[in-house]
Amino acid sequence: MNTILTVNIGRTRYADAWELQRKIFSARLGKNISDVLLFTEHEPVYTLGKGADGNHVLANDDELREKKIELFHIDRGGDVTFHGPGQIVGYPILDLSNYYHDIHRYLRDIEEVLIRVLNDYGIHAERSDGYTGVWVKNEKIAAIGVKVSRWVTMHGFAFNVSTDLSYFDRIIPCGIFHKGVTSLQQILHDVERLEGRLHPDLLEEAEKLIAHHFGKVFGAEIVQCSLEELYEMFSTEEKLFPKGWIST
Repeated sequence: MNTILTVNIGRTRYADAWELQRKIFSARLGKNISDVLLFTEHEPVYTLGKGADGNHVLANDDELREKKIELFHIDRGGDVTFHGPGQIVGYPILDLSNYYHDIHRYLRDIEEVLIRVLNDYGIHAERSDGYTGVWVKNEKIAAIGVKVSRWVTMHGFAFNVSTDLSYFDRIIPCGIFHKGVTSLQQILHDVERLEGRLHPDLLEEAEKLIAHHFGKVFGAEIVQCSLEELYEMFSTEEKLFPKGWIST
């Protein structure tokens, strides 16, 4: 059975998490580390994938500065999306050679993980023909964008838990004009099943469910690992990052 280390790296600036991803990705290519699933919340940021249309960012430079929203053009697939507090962002860095050689199946499996999580909350979620991601009725609750090189994965998914959805008003999310965006907290509130679970408790609960179902869907053993333990896996010459680099 494959082992996936799950590591919560806290709230981060996008650039810091991207750099950490790249270093773990390089280590995974060299078979110097097990598969890793990073969890984070980002400071507010819009990211544009390789095929993104810049016109789908509606906010101008002044607005971005005023609201302290960063903007990055990155090397994943997909269009523009938002990451920010209240959203679980997962970055699986997996060697797919140990599972299968099928990128489309990989995307469907990530969708399946999140669909199962939502089912645990009594929420019927589904895929939408022609689009990658997870939907509740006509609203997107999870975006997915990945990069795969030599069958090792980077980037991943963003699952709206208690996200401030107003940030999505200033982009065309994923380049889709005719569908909305929602969050777990919004749905639970609307159906009166929130039961006092608010950020950050809801975030912690949802993250545990994601890790559990990730192991089930990918047939892997999930091993929780601290950032410090991840750091110590590397020799002094190969340290991935300086201690204390994560923002608080």
